[in-house]
Amino acid sequence: MNVNDATVLLVVTKTVTLILGALITFLAYRAFRRQRAPALRALMVGFGLVTVGSALGGTLYHIADVGFALGVGIESLVTAAGFGVLVYSLYLSVDDAEDSPAAASRTVSEREGHRRGVN
Repeated sequence: MNVNDATVLLVVTKTVTLILGALITFLAYRAFRRQRAPALRALMVGFGLVTVGSALGGTLYHIADVGFALGVGIESLVTAAGFGVLVYSLYLSVDDAEDSPAAASRTVSEREGHRRGVN
């Protein structure tokens, strides 16, 4: 594979990554608007950061004329921040699930089962 083929492959894969990441971010935004759940807002922000981070290094290197190592470092930092927000969104989601009516009714059902001698 020569340099031109590698460049085309890189541009195509980064473009697909940006399109899919933007679509996931948009769908998470729509879900947040519908549900108003903080976990979905964090999910949207996390995917947005990961998506922006995936393209940031090359963009900074080629357009802003920063060094390659600095561009990749900033890209990694933004992507890592996005993954951190995604972890937080999952934590919020688990915390919300424990407070949901389904979890409350399951607890009641389990108590009823124990009273009747069912394990």
